[in-house]
Amino acid sequence: MNLNITQSYDENLLLKAPFPSFALNVNADTITWNTICEQYFGYTKQDFQSVDSLKEQLFSTLSENTWQRILNAQEYIRLNHIQLIHKNETLIKADVIVFPCTINNNRCIVFYCLPEHQFSQLGESDQELSDLKSGLLSSFMMVTLDHEGFIVSCNPLFLKTSKWTPKRVLRKTFWQLFPDTEESHEIADTIWNTISQGKIWQGDVQKMKKTGETYWVHLTAIPTYSHSEQKYRYILIEQDITNEKELQHKLEKIAYVDAETGLMNVHRLENVVKEMIAEQQQFYFVYLSIDKFYTLKELHHVELDNNFILEFTKRLKIYFQDSLLARINESDFVVITPLGEWFIQGFLSYLKQNPIYLGNRAMPITISGGITRSPQDQSNFTQLMNASLATIANVREAGGDNILSLSEAAHKKLNRKSIIEKRLLMALDQHNLKVLYQPQVDLKTGQIYAVEALVRWDDEEIGVVSPDELIPIAEETGLINDIGSFVIEEACQQAAKWKKQGLELKVGINLSVREFRDKNMAKFILDTLTKTGCPAHLIQIEITEKFALEAEAETSIIQQMRKLEEEGITFVLDDFGTGYASFRYMQLLPINTLKIDQTFVHSLTQSEKTQRLIKGIVHFGKSMNLTVLAEGVETNEQKELLEQYECDAIQGFLISKPVTADNIPQLLSS
Repeated sequence: MNLNITQSYDENLLLKAPFPSFALNVNADTITWNTICEQYFGYTKQDFQSVDSLKEQLFSTLSENTWQRILNAQEYIRLNHIQLIHKNETLIKADVIVFPCTINNNRCIVFYCLPEHQFSQLGESDQELSDLKSGLLSSFMMVTLDHEGFIVSCNPLFLKTSKWTPKRVLRKTFWQLFPDTEESHEIADTIWNTISQGKIWQGDVQKMKKTGETYWVHLTAIPTYSHSEQKYRYILIEQDITNEKELQHKLEKIAYVDAETGLMNVHRLENVVKEMIAEQQQFYFVYLSIDKFYTLKELHHVELDNNFILEFTKRLKIYFQDSLLARINESDFVVITPLGEWFIQGFLSYLKQNPIYLGNRAMPITISGGITRSPQDQSNFTQLMNASLATIANVREAGGDNILSLSEAAHKKLNRKSIIEKRLLMALDQHNLKVLYQPQVDLKTGQIYAVEALVRWDDEEIGVVSPDELIPIAEETGLINDIGSFVIEEACQQAAKWKKQGLELKVGINLSVREFRDKNMAKFILDTLTKTGCPAHLIQIEITEKFALEAEAETSIIQQMRKLEEEGITFVLDDFGTGYASFRYMQLLPINTLKIDQTFVHSLTQSEKTQRLIKGIVHFGKSMNLTVLAEGVETNEQKELLEQYECDAIQGFLISKPVTADNIPQLLSS
């Protein structure tokens, strides 16, 4: 604490003050604590024996910057409308007056706390605003976010509903209030993008309690400008509508019939399929999707809404007599039938022979469909749906207007994917993943200067799972963040260990844009560096062009990257030339190295075009003051050409395959 104030102050004035008052000495120890403090806050002076205990308890809602501003106060400071934490973890709204002085010849800082409900003197218009605010606070959940989306205050009704405590929820991010699903992430991003543009957002959203349970609220998110901070803040006003949503959900499940067509809906279909599987019945699960349905709607407007689906349903009922029919959504249907594949595929000819007319025009309708057998192909409802959707994706990729069975190879792939998802959870829990390291060589010195950390998984049940297979599944299931955290910790530990052995090796870590959407990603990386004792300059983060393109549009991601760059971490643009190269993101993002993709390097000696392309990439990188690294180098001929083009570094089997950390010192010495 830096105090240059010599004004003397009588300690008795603090002790006899009619409101909570106390003082700290130069070591931030609590030296005076009046009885009203105990009454209002529940703490005794003995609760603050350790350094920073006052900050961690009563003032835990304050940012570190604000706390340091208080400790270094050179003059009177007033903090309005801050939230203090009672010992029982309830919130107390108060104004706090702080000023430096000397007490008994010791330099101190005095605090006077004025709880709002006890010490408010308002004019008529201010009173109206206060009454309005009081009514909102008692009727609605309210949360205030700072300009970065961190929670800076919340009211007791929010804490009661969400089961959070002030210490746990304050300084968390807006995104952490939502379930960890892709749909919730998209909704949260939409809300944030809207209010960041100064617009109000309203709607029903699903949120997550501290216990992991979900609840529904009607949310109004309002941007406000803080003149004291000269930045925007955002107020979330929420009304709990969980009961209404649950009732609606029950009614939807009770109403198993699609109101428009009279067919089963997806809830009823799922139950029927489960019953048939339990009874060991054999059947074909036929998923039919109308191609370009929304384009048809756009072209034919109301006529399509009123007549088209009913006419299509009528043809389904006529053709698939004695079969079970369900409507999945506006344009997708499922048929459960014992009829063979040749008959099912005949539905396309039947539609052409019996077209749907709007006025005097026949509708140009085509169908993409997938046929899956139960139990031969897939054995539960989710697998049947996934197999069908995978088949339809293949049909549409080939042009649509066809109904096909999923190939045996595709079925095996789906089954393996399902097993991988289950086994991956176990592997993460039991630490069965491992990290290998592939060296990178500086072409000027011939020395290994860096390695790329690559996650590998050899499962005792399913064998080796390649990164090309593992990463997409991990991203789809949301486990990519867990894998990323594992690799970050392993790589930092290893880099620190090598440094202790006298080996200054940079370690490259591959991270996805999804991981950086976590607002605490940069903090996690920096905390890991501190925990492992790893210098920041030894870590390189490798990102793809797809990452870079998406990051370009998300300020929070760029801010996190800049924060890491400031600490000494460098960024590598991986797979350069295969994606969405953009001069804009090359300017916006803190990229230090370009990595030429191995697909170009593999054809380097066979194609003059590739040679010119790689030469151009190297020249481009040099013009941007970037290091250029080529991956996938397997022959001396490739290496020599890259040296001619003045490429800076190479990586590939010519140097070494990915190896365990124990093998790296041996490679360095050889």
